[in-house]
Amino acid sequence: MFPFYAGRRRGHVIMAGMPAFICVTCGTQYPASNAPSDRCLICEDERQYVGLDGQRWTTLDDLRRDYRNRTAPVEPGLTSILMEPAFAVGERAFLIESAGGNVLWDCVALIDDATIGAIRGRGGLTAIAISHPHYYTTMVEWSTTFGGVPIYLHADDRQWVMRNDAAVRYWSGEQMALDDGMMLVRGGGHFAGGSMLHWPAGAEGRGVLFSGDIIQVGPDRKSVSFMWSYPNYIPLDGETVLRVARSVEPFKFDRIHGAFDRRSIDSGAKAVVARSVDRYLRAVEYGD
Repeated sequence: MFPFYAGRRRGHVIMAGMPAFICVTCGTQYPASNAPSDRCLICEDERQYVGLDGQRWTTLDDLRRDYRNRTAPVEPGLTSILMEPAFAVGERAFLIESAGGNVLWDCVALIDDATIGAIRGRGGLTAIAISHPHYYTTMVEWSTTFGGVPIYLHADDRQWVMRNDAAVRYWSGEQMALDDGMMLVRGGGHFAGGSMLHWPAGAEGRGVLFSGDIIQVGPDRKSVSFMWSYPNYIPLDGETVLRVARSVEPFKFDRIHGAFDRRSIDSGAKAVVARSVDRYLRAVEYGD
């Protein structure tokens, strides 16, 4: 396996060139530096955690040596991208093909020649949109590779951008339109700017919601749930969960693709969200 760098405490210094170090626990890439930091601010937040072995770092070159991305068709016009073996949070990204230009939804830390070739073979990229800070990963590398395409992040999460770039475009408010009817929707909850993507052409025109961690698809694939912190088991209050649910109420969607491999609800997804919200509110004894 590739080496892990434990930061300045080990005195690791790069003599030729400066890599942009990547946190092993959350996958966030920081600006290029002569040595890794002692701290990852994303992991020190209560929604995440510092690993049992302390703060560790890697580089994109190291990832390229020991990991690969599995690209797989999900439905017409949609491809999933998943690192193997699992790395950091373990999320998947999606390439959504569109006549107005392809969109990368969420992001994984590894970008390599095979992945670049697969995406270019499907028409390339015109935009990147990411649900929340745990999936920002190497977003700047992805944008740069595809010609500096814009990276759409909600402005409420600006403080969690560890590597800024001219390609980052902060949007505000509750919704932002993309091409071909796609819409970014702020749900909040897990993060203040936690966002989802509605794809009306998906599921054979019945609509798809890409929910990230904002609406989390359960392992049973028959329910969803909501959390402030998933690894630390901190729930959300009932009013916030209602707000998340109301944010997607105006949209037609029969299918949800969640953040993790095989976490999709193939049909009846909007009704699943409604039932799951009722269950959650009963569990926290919120409301009547």
